[in-house]
This record gives sequence, C-alpha cells and structure tokens, in this order.
Amino acid sequence: MGTLIKNGKVVNATGTVAADVLIEGSTIKEVRAGINEAGHTVVDAAGMYVIPGGIDVHTHLDMPFGGTMSADDYKTGTQAAAAGGTTSVLDFAIQSRGTTMKETLKTWQAKAKDKACVDYGLHMAITDLNPAKGPSDDASLDEMDEMVREGITSFKLFTAYPDSLMVDDRLMFKVMQRAAKLNSLVMVHAENGSAIDVVVEQTLAEGKTAPHYHALSRSTKAEAEATHRAAALGDMAGATVYIVHVSNEDSLREVRRAQELGWRTLAETCTQYLVLCIEEQMPGKSWDEAKYVFTPPLREKKNQQPLWKGLQDHSLAVLSTDHCPFRMSDQKILGKDRFTKIPNGGPGIENRMQVLFHHGVNAGKLTLERFVDVTATAPAKIFGMYPKKGVIAVGSDADIVLWDPNAEFTILAATQTMATDYSMFEGWKVRGVPVKVYSRGDLVAENVKYVGTVGRGKFLKRKTLPEDVMKGHTLEGVAVTA
Repeated sequence: MGTLIKNGKVVNATGTVAADVLIEGSTIKEVRAGINEAGHTVVDAAGMYVIPGGIDVHTHLDMPFGGTMSADDYKTGTQAAAAGGTTSVLDFAIQSRGTTMKETLKTWQAKAKDKACVDYGLHMAITDLNPAKGPSDDASLDEMDEMVREGITSFKLFTAYPDSLMVDDRLMFKVMQRAAKLNSLVMVHAENGSAIDVVVEQTLAEGKTAPHYHALSRSTKAEAEATHRAAALGDMAGATVYIVHVSNEDSLREVRRAQELGWRTLAETCTQYLVLCIEEQMPGKSWDEAKYVFTPPLREKKNQQPLWKGLQDHSLAVLSTDHCPFRMSDQKILGKDRFTKIPNGGPGIENRMQVLFHHGVNAGKLTLERFVDVTATAPAKIFGMYPKKGVIAVGSDADIVLWDPNAEFTILAATQTMATDYSMFEGWKVRGVPVKVYSRGDLVAENVKYVGTVGRGKFLKRKTLPEDVMKGHTLEGVAVTA
C-alpha cells in the first residue's frame, strides 16, 4: 500500500505531463496516467502541479557571525524550508582558523544531529590550510580527500571578510588544483575584500554609520573583479568554479565571459537580488533598513532584469537564498550606531519558491519547467544528488510538492516558521502555494506549515561532479567542453 497522487500535472525540468505518482516507502514507484487506486491512500492533486521538492544549496544555519549566531538552527531552519516547499538543504561547515576540516565537520554534524527535519548536506568552507597541523600545505589539502570520501564534494572560499574568512590567491589556487584532481566543486564568495575594507574605513571616517552605507561601500565592481579572478584562477587550475550569490550585472557579465571562453564557471543568484533594490528598501531614512543588510548588498533596481535574463539563458544555473537570519530586536541592533557591526544576513529559505513562482512564472519571466530546474533539478545535478533528488521519476526519492498555482498567500513575519522577527517580503501577496510537501514519502508540510517529526532529516552523502556538469547549466548556445 502506498500514497497515490492523482489528477495532477507532473512538472520536471524536461517537460510537463498529466500523470499519477505512486509513492511506496521513501521512493517513487510509478509515474504514469491511470494508476489503479486499489489499496492506496489517494491524494487528489486536481488543478495542481506535482513538482520535485526544492533544493536550497546555500544556507547558514546555527552559524556564528559578528558576535552572535544565526537565528535559525537546524530545527527551525529546515522546518521553514519544508513549509515553503524545499525538501533538501546544503549548509556550510565553516572552518575556524587554526582548526582542521575534520574538526569543523564534527562541529556541524553535532549541530544537525536530532534536529534536521529535511535532508541536508554540507559544503566545507576553507579559511586556513593550517600548516601548524602538518609539515606542509599538502598535509592540510589531504583533508579535502577525506571530505570527499565523507560525501562533502564542494568547497567554499571567501575573497571577502579580511582577518576572518578571506583567503589569498595562493590558498585559493592550491585548493582549486586539489579540487580539480578530486573532481569536486569550488564555490567562491566573490568580492574584493581588501578594496572594500578601504572604502568602509573611509566611509566611517566621514561619520557615515547608518545601515544603507553597508550597501554603498560594497561596489558592484568589487564583486565583478573577484568574480573574474576566481573564474580565471579556476581555469588555470583546471577546476570547476561556482560563483555564489551573483547580485548585479557587472558580475554576471564576468560569468558570461568566462562561459563564452569555455571556462568551467557556474553561478547562482538569490531571491532577494531579483525583487529587492537599494532605492526601494534602503533609501537611507531609517534604522529599519538594517533588515536588508546582507552581503553582497542590495543593488540598484537596474540590475534586476539582467539577473532574470541570466536565469532565462542559463548563464545563472541556480536560484538559492543565502539564508542567514538574524533578529532585529537583539541581533541586528548590535550595529545600531555602526553599520559594520550589523550581523550580515537575511531570512529567505521559507519564501524562495513562492517569490520566484509569483515574480517569475506568473510574470512570464520563467517557464514552469525552468522554475523547477533552477529550484530543484540543476542544484541536484551540479551538487551530486541527481537523480535521487531533483526529479519526479521512478526510483527517485519521494521528495514531492503539490503546488497550487492559483492559491494566494500573504507573507507575514507573524505567521512564518523562520525564527526571525521580520520578513524581507513583509505583506507581499503572492499567487502560488505549496499545499502538501513530501520528504522521502513523509508528509512534512501542509498549507505552508510544518507537520512532520523533528530530527527525521538524513545526511546527504553527495557524489563528485558528473562528466556533463556544464551541460545545460551555462549560457545557452555556448559550446562548453565536459
């Protein structure tokens, strides 16, 4: 006996078809029209789309930052993900300088233990090759081999935040070289942190301390420069590079140029950069603008359309959130008198699918299939989870969302699952709602509320890069060798 989803339209990245879906245990048993109802629990999906559970590959749960911790731990963060239609998350295990990757992994595994409510995986953020633990850089680089064996097949590097997270080009290049040998992915937070720090110091010296100066001090050109540098070093090293949270046209231009040259460069953008802008959200009039202090910052509205274009033409492969939530009342307030002390980050994991569907599909900017691709299928393929995740197909995990395209919903902090006291999209009315969300066959969310058990999420041991990882995930019409 299984769960039979009847009368819906199954939407995959490759097409849409009227079909029934039979779930048995944790997997999809059949996908076809006319499955016999006998012996099954029938769920009527008439008028709904049956789509793969979303995959958010860029989150920061229970993360230390700026003297505090991100507000969502693995319990509330993954519950919020499920409520919004996301059934898998990839979080960052961030190495503290002077510690090993193995120690870092142990710390983050403890954070998730008995708390994660949907399946989760980890990227390893490298900040230190830590030669004190071994005779050479290579001894520390060997830890990357161990991480890959553990199913952590992506490594993140920061070119921002000097004195805490930022790495120099030497370390970045050596990590890229090792990643190439391991057939693993290098993710890069691309901003020129050294140049930005000079501008920040000058801004503060002029007495400019309000929240909106955070955005004004972090130039699009600083992001574009680091994007080009990361892509170029990746090409030199023979590595596949994934630029995280592309926020503006200047950076996207560098991504496109790299792809046109045949460099192995992939990229994502985040929900907030598609729909929020500095003119509307941060005009420099109130402390309330601290809600929108995250990095990269909000950009001018003129950058939004190029980013939508990037999702359309595949130069941007994935839509993530960079979910890094902090409360206004007792966390953002730490920077009341100095924008540099405002914890960087915003809450978005719960609203990613709704906001993208409303402003993308409903507005005619994305097809249904491309919506599924950037929220589920491309993340699964690029990050070593496909076809177990990211597709409605026989044998795949039963991570399934019944999506009502006509249901309306108002986003409110008062009713959200995320553990913040505000929403970046407060009061927004969206059309398109996840009515039922299944994770490995379990009903975990219903009508935008988590209904599953706590701690049911499993660790995702991911594969290394597939041979065709670049296919379909870069600028259309550009020949990129596998």
